[in-house]
Amino acid sequence: MSLFSIFYYLLLSVIYILAIPYLIFKAKGSKYKKAIPAKFFLKNNSRFKENGVWFHSCSMGETKAIKPLIDNYKEFANISVITNTGFDEALSITSNVRYLPFEIFLPFWINKQKVLVVMEAELWYMLFLFAKKKGAKTFLINARISDKSYKSYKMFSFFYRKIFKNIDKVFAQSDIDKKRLEQLGATNVEVIGNIKLAQLPKVKQILKKPEATLITAASTHENEELLILKSYKKTHGKLVIVPRHPERFEKVHLLINEYIKNKDLTYHRYSQKDDFESDIILVDKMGILNDIYAISDVVILGGAFEKIGGHNPVEPAFFKCKIISGKNIFNQKSLFDCIKNYYLIQNDELEEYLDNIKNLEIPVLTKAGSFEPIFKEINKWL
Repeated sequence: MSLFSIFYYLLLSVIYILAIPYLIFKAKGSKYKKAIPAKFFLKNNSRFKENGVWFHSCSMGETKAIKPLIDNYKEFANISVITNTGFDEALSITSNVRYLPFEIFLPFWINKQKVLVVMEAELWYMLFLFAKKKGAKTFLINARISDKSYKSYKMFSFFYRKIFKNIDKVFAQSDIDKKRLEQLGATNVEVIGNIKLAQLPKVKQILKKPEATLITAASTHENEELLILKSYKKTHGKLVIVPRHPERFEKVHLLINEYIKNKDLTYHRYSQKDDFESDIILVDKMGILNDIYAISDVVILGGAFEKIGGHNPVEPAFFKCKIISGKNIFNQKSLFDCIKNYYLIQNDELEEYLDNIKNLEIPVLTKAGSFEPIFKEINKWL
C-alpha cells in the first residue's frame, strides 16, 4: 500500500477503536442490532464467493434502481448495502446479500471479483482500492454531484482524486455531472442519463380509490407531518400520510391522534384497516407506496420542506399525480430536471396550493436513462 493508504488505514483504525463503546451501545437497539454487528464486527457477514459480479448500493431506492442489472447477472450477482432498508430490498431480489463492512476490514474481506459496480455516491476509498487490487474491473454508475455537495467535494478533491484512480469507468447522469466528476479526477466518463428513469414503477396490488380527491404525503420526515396537517382541510379530500422511516410510524400516529382532537376529522391506521375511507390515513406499512401513487390525485413529496434533500419525483409523475414539493430538493435536482409541471413551494404556501388543487397541472416525464451501456461494459469482462 502507498503511504497515504497506510495513513488512512491507521486513522480509521484509531477512529474505530474509539467508537467501539458507542457501537456496542447502539447495537443494543432494535434498529441496528443486525447491521452494526455485521458491519463493524463481521458477525454473520462472510466474504462473497470469488469471480462474481459485485453490486454495491446504499439503501432501498438505489437497490431498487439496479434490480434490472442484478436480475441480468443473477447467477453471478453479489450485493452489498449500507442500510437496513437496502438489505431488505436486496433480499427480495437474491439471498446473496451482505452489509458492506467498515473500511478497515475491507483489505481482508474483499476477494477476487470479475466486476465491481457501485451505485451513485458510494465513494469508499478502501472498497475501490482493494477490489481493483484483487483483480476486479471497477465501475461507478448513475454518478452525480449535487449543487449543494459540490463545494464539499472540491474541498477534498485531493482525496477523491485518489479514489477515482481506482475506478475504471464512470457512468454519469448528466453533462454537468460529467464535468464535475472530471474536475475531481474521474476519467473515462460516459453520460447515459439517470438509470432510475430506465425502469418504470410497477403496481404490486390494485387498491380501491375513494370517490374523494386523494392527497398522498409521501416519504415525510420530522416536522413535515405537522406542517401538512395544519395545511390540510377536510374539503381538500382524503389525506394519506406515508412516513419515510418505519421507526417513526408510532410517533406520527400519536401526532395525528393529538392533532385531530376536537376537530371534525376521522382517522385510522392502514395496518388496522386497509382502505382510504377516513379523512386522514396513516400508512404504517412498507412497500406499497407505488400502489398508493396509482390511485392518488396529488402527491406532497416529503424531504424537501425540511433540509433533507427531497425524494424521487419520477414515481408520482409516472402515475400522473400532481406534485407539490418543498424547495430543498438538492439531492433530487437531476430527477426533477427530467419532469415538467411540478410545484416547488415555501412551507407557508402549502395550504394555498392545496386550496388550488384543481388548477394544478399534471407532470410529464421528459427524459430517460439506459442500462444498455452498463450491460455492454460488464459483459466485456465476464
